[in-house]
Amino acid sequence: MASFTLKTLLGIADQTTSAAGGEEKPAATTKAEPSLFAMSDKKIMDLIYESHVHTEQSYDDASLFAVVENILNHTTRIVDKVVQGIHVHADIEEKIPKGSVSVPLCTLKQICSEMSCKAPSEETPHKVALSILNNLRSYTWEAKAVLTLAAFAMEYGDFWLLAQLHHSHVHDPMTKSLEILNRVPAVIRPLELQKRRQTILELNDLVKATLQVIELIYKFEDLSKYDPKDLPALSVAAELFPVDVYWVIRTLVACTTKLDLLAHDEELDHYRKLCKLLHTPTEIVEIFKALILSKDNVLPQHRFLIFTREINIQPLIDGSTNRTVKIDVLKRKNVFIFVSGLDITEKDISVLYPIYEGIKNNSQYKIVWMPIVEQWNDDLRRTYERLRVTMPWYSVHFFSRIAGFRFIKEKWNFKGKPLVVAMNPQGKVENPNALHLIRVWGMKAFPFDKTAQENVSQQRNWIGTIVRDIDPVIPTWINEQKYIFFYGGKDKEWRQQVTKKVTTLASDLVFKEAKISIELFRVGKTIKGDEEDDDDGILGRFWSAIEGLFITNAHKEVDPVSQEIQKLLSYKNESGWFVLSKGSTVVLAGHGYTILRVFEEFNNWKAVVKQKGFEVTIKEYHSKALLTVPQCCRLDIPATAGAVPETIKCPECTRVMDSYVSYKCCHVDGAHH
Repeated sequence: MASFTLKTLLGIADQTTSAAGGEEKPAATTKAEPSLFAMSDKKIMDLIYESHVHTEQSYDDASLFAVVENILNHTTRIVDKVVQGIHVHADIEEKIPKGSVSVPLCTLKQICSEMSCKAPSEETPHKVALSILNNLRSYTWEAKAVLTLAAFAMEYGDFWLLAQLHHSHVHDPMTKSLEILNRVPAVIRPLELQKRRQTILELNDLVKATLQVIELIYKFEDLSKYDPKDLPALSVAAELFPVDVYWVIRTLVACTTKLDLLAHDEELDHYRKLCKLLHTPTEIVEIFKALILSKDNVLPQHRFLIFTREINIQPLIDGSTNRTVKIDVLKRKNVFIFVSGLDITEKDISVLYPIYEGIKNNSQYKIVWMPIVEQWNDDLRRTYERLRVTMPWYSVHFFSRIAGFRFIKEKWNFKGKPLVVAMNPQGKVENPNALHLIRVWGMKAFPFDKTAQENVSQQRNWIGTIVRDIDPVIPTWINEQKYIFFYGGKDKEWRQQVTKKVTTLASDLVFKEAKISIELFRVGKTIKGDEEDDDDGILGRFWSAIEGLFITNAHKEVDPVSQEIQKLLSYKNESGWFVLSKGSTVVLAGHGYTILRVFEEFNNWKAVVKQKGFEVTIKEYHSKALLTVPQCCRLDIPATAGAVPETIKCPECTRVMDSYVSYKCCHVDGAHH
């Protein structure tokens, strides 16, 4: 039915990628990941159904579809006119919305962001389609298709409306500027248009077919008022609606990618080259050259060599000698690329000092700072020099936008905040962001590759690495293997209750006889011990470290360690939270009111401590308390944290968690307002 039509057309459309200037496909799909085109409808249904919530959000998608249909009907005619010179004089029948159209603009922009500028490998559109389905999880299947179509129509319609104006010689300054921003001239210049003619027409046909498929879906929806007994085929078609919607979204993702690829330029050439290099074992120097070198960022003192046989460019500065060096110093080395803007702080830089000291005498490892700047000016050059002299490692020395700007933002998920990309001598990325590991574990996680990450992420002594520097007494407690009750939260009354309960527990005769020592420490308490105020610098660093731990554990299978970290992070903004450790090994972590319930029943279970021990007993009673005080999780992860999973399951109830966008002002000292 509809899915078959789109699958067939997608197969044709995928062949147009290279003609549009697209990225070459990676190696063939492995046997473990069969082609989606060969997958059964049932298998696809299993893949997508997890992203659907059956309490469907009410939305007048039919009225929005009428508006979108008008846009695309006009747009596809514009394409025929501009590309083929076909003038169709018959009027387009304008669809009239049945009700007032409420446009969820934020949702549409989010979908646009998901679809745009994705590298066109077979699996990428599938992943993007699943992400879009997850973001639209509470809408009906029809609404999911229409909202995605509306997001696509915004870009497709804008592009070809500007193309029509350009073709009609409308050259007012504003229109001309908009054309440049949308790269319209790069597509519809006569020579370029002739070269891309077939690709554009095939894309336009695919858009028309997608529109027809959604029209079919609505026609079947209209038939739902009939008794399925009278129309047996209706129930079969209805069951396949989710699969049809999947193929609609999958197709629109591919269409958006191809629209982006039509605007072919030098930056895209570099993007394609880097994508290809990163899939092919090579020398790291070649990767590095592709990342930074282009015709615009040759150092001024070397421009006169541009026509010589060899260009002896020295694009790096050695921070230990303050001298420029050739890029060949990185040959056959493992390189940690410190990627950042120029808004980094002294604390951001200082995180790498212990790593530099640790590898200083190891010639196989190097650190390179790669500043990412959209457009340089004199002030930014001065800022660069001020920051550079504080770094004893190598720095990229260019005052123009580096060639890999787009690649670093899209493939390495650079969103403004610093990251450290670990690469081996063959240019393979061993860790797309090792900064989280470095901040928490330091040289204990060296060389910060996947194996090292897995080793440290399995350790239950993660709390020790985070709290050791908070107070001089903590390392002593850890070395003495004492039980330490770390806690915090916004509710002053809860904090006071916990302080009282834990103090009572620690001084109880049962604990003294068993020689169980418990210390109490509130994270964020000021040095003066003021209960009314928090030291936001310490608290901010504490939660930043927990976020780093979460990111390093988020992409693996859930285990007790990652579950504890996820729970704790979800309680960050709650009234109370706690972590109980023995030395630096975590025993238990959870919500404040759950542990308070456990403490309130202390007289009922303190005798059990004599038989089973403190750890086993408190875990048992905490599990019982969870049944009476059910808690589900909310996670606030900064968008700048790096590549986070598209879906996360709640560590309490195991359901896929809903995701939202929130905005918060965060100062560099960790204080939140």
